[in-house]
Amino acid sequence: MFKKFITLTSSLALSALCLTGCTNNTTKTPQEKKLDKVTIAEVTHSVFYAPQYAAITKGFFEDEGIDIDIINTQGADKTMAALISGEAQIGLMGPEASIYVYNQGSKDYAVNFAQLTKRDGSFLMAREEMPNFKYEDLKGKEILGGRKGGVPLMTFEYVLKKNGLKIGENTAKGETNLRTDVQFGVMAGAFAGGEADFTTVFEPTGTQMEKEGSGHIVASIGKDSGEIPYTAYSTTKSYMDNNADLIQRFTNALYKGQQWVKTASNEEIAKAMHPFFEDIEMDDLVKVVDRYKSIDAWSTDPLLKEESLNALMNVMKEANELDKEPPYSDIVNTEFANTAISNNK
Repeated sequence: MFKKFITLTSSLALSALCLTGCTNNTTKTPQEKKLDKVTIAEVTHSVFYAPQYAAITKGFFEDEGIDIDIINTQGADKTMAALISGEAQIGLMGPEASIYVYNQGSKDYAVNFAQLTKRDGSFLMAREEMPNFKYEDLKGKEILGGRKGGVPLMTFEYVLKKNGLKIGENTAKGETNLRTDVQFGVMAGAFAGGEADFTTVFEPTGTQMEKEGSGHIVASIGKDSGEIPYTAYSTTKSYMDNNADLIQRFTNALYKGQQWVKTASNEEIAKAMHPFFEDIEMDDLVKVVDRYKSIDAWSTDPLLKEESLNALMNVMKEANELDKEPPYSDIVNTEFANTAISNNK
């Protein structure tokens, strides 16, 4: 059952715009049990989340008695707002958002229960092809980097510093200016319109920009930054306490999707995702899948390990965005992931 997409235009109001994959299965057999509806608020709509889309189209969520809706919030802050306000039951975003909420002292904070991706999924775009690109080429350049405090920006900063670059606004003295004044959802458009020298984008935006001639991918941030728990599913502590069975079934379905993607071909994965990306030609979708597979972007199971969270928090501290490390056991619940893995051995 392929569900509709809705764009979150504010933290409390949703537009009625339906994007790709809008079909409803209205015919049910008498034996078919009623499905529990779950709305996922995803931080962006991207092929980067292939195991999720595959789990939907392959029927793994339906097998677990779940009917999925997805809303695209275009930002982790808006995803968290949708989760806390009840617009969505589950949020798909970077775990850093749950860390911020926890450190603010919220009693009903977000708890991560399943990891989806293990690397940064963004790519660096230049205006021209740069087959011999080196990070030192970014000295004295201006880059659209994303939202301050977001993992995409922090990971990119980590990569730049690792390559000896100094971040600042004085490009005349060789500093790399990472701009945070352009919203994540419009960065590609701003870049195509002439803003900055480089930008970071996710797929399928990068491939679309290359086809249009408005940019060229020159580097994978995820490949160069190493493994971190880049994207995970979370829900509020109260919702988890009151809906443990549903969260378990959700995690079971996700794990089946992760395992399916692990062994499926690029073509099979592209076909499984196509209902959610109908405006992308199949050849391009296969190319994008291959790009993410080549950097080992997807987690093969939903377990978010403590050492992985520590790696993320080190990136956050390097970016001066983390003063206090929350206890792993407070913001991560591994029970659901461990059960899903053990039940499917």
